[in-house]
Amino acid sequence: MIRTQATLGTRIGRWVIVAGFAALLAFPFYWMAITSFKQTSDLYDVEHDPFIFNAAPTLDHLRFLFHETLFLRWFWNTTLAGAAVVVITLLLAVPAAYALARLTGAAGQQLGIGIFLTYLIPPTLLFIPMSRVVAELGLQDTLWAIIVTYPTFTVPFSIWLLMGFFKAIPKDLEEAALVDGLTRFGAFVKLVIPISVSGILTVVIFSFTLVTQEFVYALTFISSAEHQTVSVGVPIYLVRGDVYYWGSLMAACLLASLPIAIVYNVFLDRFIAGFTVGAVK
Repeated sequence: MIRTQATLGTRIGRWVIVAGFAALLAFPFYWMAITSFKQTSDLYDVEHDPFIFNAAPTLDHLRFLFHETLFLRWFWNTTLAGAAVVVITLLLAVPAAYALARLTGAAGQQLGIGIFLTYLIPPTLLFIPMSRVVAELGLQDTLWAIIVTYPTFTVPFSIWLLMGFFKAIPKDLEEAALVDGLTRFGAFVKLVIPISVSGILTVVIFSFTLVTQEFVYALTFISSAEHQTVSVGVPIYLVRGDVYYWGSLMAACLLASLPIAIVYNVFLDRFIAGFTVGAVK
């Protein structure tokens, strides 16, 4: 009986902790959602409870966002640029990480560290020389400006991340594939990549998230409203001097963050799953 009560108490304690963390992490989404549908008078009245609707919900903030700004265009630009950057990152990072992971001796490790160190250079030091490169290429005020420059910080980190996944794959598996008649490239495509799906998905999410959050390069290289991304267009056109369009601002943030949050949750198990357990078996 005592043991059963202890087990029940442990389960309840775990659920309380999980529920507390879930509420803490979900609160920003709740705040954005309730602010998006509150009337302006309800938002600014200090006597009203900020956590509930004190007046009837309204769609005025969403109407303003969709009809008075280019939010849908910014969202499409962000999605298009993110997809292009993800493709470029995978094409460059996957083979480079595999080559470095299989490079014997200290050379591979040192070279990987050197590549990762380039990721640590802050964009505030690079946007001026990068702007000169973009101008020389004639890509100013186009989406290509950020599609070309974003891989400079997504590729180094992705290489460093994937090196850990590839090193975790036993070389015996590849040697067995070579004995069975596969070429080195065939073993890489048919064996290594399927085992490393968790790492590749992590790179995809990481790269796309960086594109949606990056501000300095997008602000520097793109000036016209129709070519801007969500991270630049929303704060520029919904914060005008000392006037903050809080309802529309929160609605834009919610709509931009929900897809990424959903993808994170859908593939969460793949991120934390074992990388080579099934292959070794």
